[in-house]
Amino acid sequence: MAKRDYYEVLGLSKGATVDEIKKAYRKLAKKYHPDVNKDPGAEEKFKEINEAYEVLSDDNKRANYDRFGFAGEQAGFGQGFSGFSGGFGGMDDLNDIFSSFFGGGFGGGFGQSSRRSNATRPIRGENRYMSLNVDFLDAIHGVDRSIRIEVDKPCEHCHGTGAHSDSDIRTCPTCHGTGQVTRQTRTAFGIMQQVGECPDCHGTGKIIDRKCEECGGSGYIHKREEIDVKIPEGIQSGQQIRVAGYGERGANGGPNGDLYIEINVLPHKYFTRQGNNIYIKVPISSLDATLGCKVDVPTVYGDVELNIPAGTQPNQQFRMKGYGAKDVRSANTGDQYVEIEVTIPKKLSREEKDLYAQLAKRTPRKESVFDKFKRNFK
Repeated sequence: MAKRDYYEVLGLSKGATVDEIKKAYRKLAKKYHPDVNKDPGAEEKFKEINEAYEVLSDDNKRANYDRFGFAGEQAGFGQGFSGFSGGFGGMDDLNDIFSSFFGGGFGGGFGQSSRRSNATRPIRGENRYMSLNVDFLDAIHGVDRSIRIEVDKPCEHCHGTGAHSDSDIRTCPTCHGTGQVTRQTRTAFGIMQQVGECPDCHGTGKIIDRKCEECGGSGYIHKREEIDVKIPEGIQSGQQIRVAGYGERGANGGPNGDLYIEINVLPHKYFTRQGNNIYIKVPISSLDATLGCKVDVPTVYGDVELNIPAGTQPNQQFRMKGYGAKDVRSANTGDQYVEIEVTIPKKLSREEKDLYAQLAKRTPRKESVFDKFKRNFK
């Protein structure tokens, strides 16, 4: 199956910014992560997304890909051929050019020692991302949740070495423990060297004569664990919770990455939230709005009595200080705002009609709202 353009994989244009690339990756990684998405093909899609992000998030790899496409990526080009147009500028510049092409330089191979020393260093694993739905009130008050997750943990039997015992580990005789081998090619410019992964130890610098029976030599055990996650009080949609050590596994004995859980707060039937403030609409009758009343208003902390003054107008708001959500990063608490919905009855009993008629007769004639409208209109 032909590889798709990396920008197309992430749904981006070629001029996308670093932030846009990161945002697109996070969104797609959460959608297609095998722990979340069990649909056929999700795992392959996830691998494709990671491959695209690995290239486009690295300035050098991205520049290489933009210029040469997949061909440049496979050839290992770094800086392209632009170095030839302006002159070599000395042996160091020429060595840098060929180092970027072939991973080595002339003669003794400048800079090889640093590459060799880094080949077997412990490498931390990549972070993982997932999303978690949380009920509105659970997000307000905080809650503990248990989630199941698959993770690679260091083997307890071999402590991550992959060997049956320490005596079964020896230095690779091919690369002498560097994890890399050097190939030399004679050209018109001299001898060029290409440094690559050792084929015998696969870059680890070590040979294991007898592998650990528990992990089969990988050094890791694949587990499915149930972990407790504390959802902090006042968390909002889009905020993340970090769970250390539950990301992708490391390499060469490096630690696992971390798991980042992005919270998605589900909507409530009556409450809405803006920042740390909470809003609710409360219906009252036209009579209560006219004469005033006291009502028990629902809040996220329980019912609280609110005084509705006489003459309250439709859609008028009242502030209930301190009855909003707590800020997850501070001790501040928002407010609750109550919007009054004045309800007009569609049907009246005969007795109610008589009472309204008597009220209309006894009320002194004044200019009505409609009369004012007509007068201003003229």
